[in-house]
Amino acid sequence: MHLAPHILRRAVAAATVALLATAVGCAPEPEEKAAGTPSGSAEKACPQGKLATKTSGRLTIATDEPAYEPWFKDDKPANGKGFESAVAYAVAKQLGYARSAVVWQSVPFNKAFAPGEKTFDFDINQVSISAERKKAVDFSSGYYDVRQAVIALKNSKAAKATGIADLKGLKLGAQVGTTSLDYITDVVQPKQQAAVYAKNDQAKSALKNGQVDAIVVDLPTAFYITSAEVTDARIVGQFENQGAAPEQFGLVLDKGSALTRCVTSAVDTLRKDGTLAGIEKQWLSDAVDAPVLK
Repeated sequence: MHLAPHILRRAVAAATVALLATAVGCAPEPEEKAAGTPSGSAEKACPQGKLATKTSGRLTIATDEPAYEPWFKDDKPANGKGFESAVAYAVAKQLGYARSAVVWQSVPFNKAFAPGEKTFDFDINQVSISAERKKAVDFSSGYYDVRQAVIALKNSKAAKATGIADLKGLKLGAQVGTTSLDYITDVVQPKQQAAVYAKNDQAKSALKNGQVDAIVVDLPTAFYITSAEVTDARIVGQFENQGAAPEQFGLVLDKGSALTRCVTSAVDTLRKDGTLAGIEKQWLSDAVDAPVLK
């Protein structure tokens, strides 16, 4: 049976509308809408306890040996005591790793941020974030805002310094590769070349033996040294931050590490929810204000 032309035209039009409706219903969302729709991608990128770590199911954390107070307690990073040990376990928990899944590794301070593939997932060892170091490694966001301080024996000429100008004629010392040493060379700019030591223990010994007039360390370490280790020394003062942003310690990771985003997110969460402030209050409460050297 033949259909009339006008009936045929109506049938074709109806079919076309139906096809268009079906096509629209199956079409993908516009890119802007799709991009703004929560998709759980963050959870997929950082699956709890299942990150692409050096050892599957475990989180390898490095620090130097010995592990100094107040950052660690009794030279035992794995005991959870001391500011950085507590921070490390808090980050691990945030990433979905139980304390039993954390493995500690000893790595010298300078080696932690030297170029080359790392044997750890992240390193925590009072390493200040800097543009120069970022050329070789990744950093998490900062977990502690820090200032550098000067220590001298109480009865010395250096102990009477009230400003940077008073430090210029002194023999100063610091650990190699540290921001402390940078402050000596870049901020103080002393007349004598700074004494450089492999570890802070050597710098402390040099101070006690009169080989240097003063040493520079971070402020919490300065309070610990003067209260528990070199009790005849005092904090002369602390330096102002250089630049607009404060100096910060960051967790060190492989350059281009797949973990950097997840570790940074963990640190940011711990800062926002007050966990870092609580750990700081518990372990660094003695690090109160010291005179500012200008």
